Amino acid sequence: MGKDLGKTAVVRALETLAETKQIKEKIYGKQKVYVADQSQLPALNENEIKAMDQQITQLTGQLQQSQVETQRLEGELQNYKSLLSTEEAKAELQKTIRDVEQLTAKIQQLKEGRVLVSKEDREKVLKRRNHYVKEWRKRKRISMDIVGAVLEGYQKTKRQLLEEIGIETDEDHSVVPPDI
Repeated sequence: MGKDLGKTAVVRALETLAETKQIKEKIYGKQKVYVADQSQLPALNENEIKAMDQQITQLTGQLQQSQVETQRLEGELQNYKSLLSTEEAKAELQKTIRDVEQLTAKIQQLKEGRVLVSKEDREKVLKRRNHYVKEWRKRKRISMDIVGAVLEGYQKTKRQLLEEIGIETDEDHSVVPPDI
């Protein structure tokens, strides 16, 4: 841009223009206001003013139409930006095809009756099962020992004691701990 002008230079230039009657100077107290001298401008006739008003109206309408079209196009652009690109869509398609192939193979294995559990997973599950069966038997033995101790001083039968204190046994539900 142009060179920077200080306040003093600008004030001097404005005062010079005012002295040569190129602009008008108006003083309000300590402040001076400079305005363009409109008497130097060519006079416009009524027809020219009406033509300019019509042109302004026409251009304002075009501006509004352009703004509406711009908003519509920006919305459309945002929609396109949110969609997958061709490369991303191709990558997503390839991933989906691989997933379908894997699931199809798994379904085929299940139909053929093949075991899909790995040896490690099977061993882990069996180990946990055995642990829980041991705990089941241990807790059953402890509870029956306690019931036996109570029965030593109890007048009624074991069945009556269990019903009275609300204990349900495995036998009541026809359940047997599995073999290890």
